[in-house]
Amino acid sequence: MEKMTERLMMTVPEAVNASGMSRSAIYLALKRGDLQARKAGRRTLIAVSDLEAFLANLPTFQPEA
Repeated sequence: MEKMTERLMMTVPEAVNASGMSRSAIYLALKRGDLQARKAGRRTLIAVSDLEAFLANLPTFQPEA
């Protein structure tokens, strides 16, 4: 059986560090349903794949012409 070396889930503070977004922005995305989370007891966990998909779907920067 292969060992899993990459984590599947991260906490909100870890998601803040990984994404560069603010804590408030992460919670706003959760509230709007743009980002999914799961609860493990009192801990709020975000799947790494969900965070990656959320970040990939953010609008691209469009410089004003």
